[in-house]
Amino acid sequence: MSIKQMSGGAGPFIALLCGAVGIGFAPILVRLSEVGPSATACYRLLLALPFFWVWMQTESSENVKRPTGLALVISGAFFAADLAVWHWSIQLTSVANATLLANFAPIFVVLGSWLIWGQRCSRSFFGAVILVLLGACLLVSASLKLDAQYLWGDALGLLTAVFYAGYMLSVARLRVQFSTVVVSLWTSLVGGGLLLLIALMTGDQIFPTTLQGWLVLVALAVISQVLGQSLIIYALAHLPTAFSSLSLLLQPVVAALLAWALFKEALGLWQGVGGMIVLLGIVLARRTESPA
Repeated sequence: MSIKQMSGGAGPFIALLCGAVGIGFAPILVRLSEVGPSATACYRLLLALPFFWVWMQTESSENVKRPTGLALVISGAFFAADLAVWHWSIQLTSVANATLLANFAPIFVVLGSWLIWGQRCSRSFFGAVILVLLGACLLVSASLKLDAQYLWGDALGLLTAVFYAGYMLSVARLRVQFSTVVVSLWTSLVGGGLLLLIALMTGDQIFPTTLQGWLVLVALAVISQVLGQSLIIYALAHLPTAFSSLSLLLQPVVAALLAWALFKEALGLWQGVGGMIVLLGIVLARRTESPA
């Protein structure tokens, strides 16, 4: 069955791409944060909770069933681990290496879908995965570093992809029974609590020192979590998980454009070609088949 047939229209696909744009702001806002990396990730989730709570009040009671404890903990733990390990990898390798390896999540989503549920992707879809990853490599090629001293950080970057794949697979299953806001709220609550413990144990600076510092954290929560992740969670109920994870590689393209616009970071010819290849791969994946 094609993705178009499974998606029930263009709405979920557009929501997915908008969600990718939302989380594309995350690296920029993390760079502007005045607190430590784990504390920043913690605020991203916990400051989103009031928005999710207000949203939940607008839902009918039959749509706000609480997920089971195990499913809730698994999804929140995967997301907390994804953010914590990615921020840790950035400190031990180059930002380009950490970003590239973290975006290998589609490979682990496909592998997980096959191992857990016996789902397989078509050759054409797997070709689209290869194409998108090639584009991502070109996108960060200017600052990509191959050095033995970055080996541990690179391994953590790859582990980030594993954790994000686990998060997407678990959320996709939760969305079979529960609404977007329920999954968003409880995943953020569990993940935020775990990240708070990590921030305290690692000695992160916890509180911003200026009003601008607080505004950056609120913007991160609203743009990347309330809007970005919620749109992704919504789309996961309507689109195959493997395709969704692949489409989220739009994120580094958005982040590169924002870094160019805000921080005057140079974008060379190969970065532009890489971005176009990523977009082409997503379009090709949209036209082919993939597992649910």
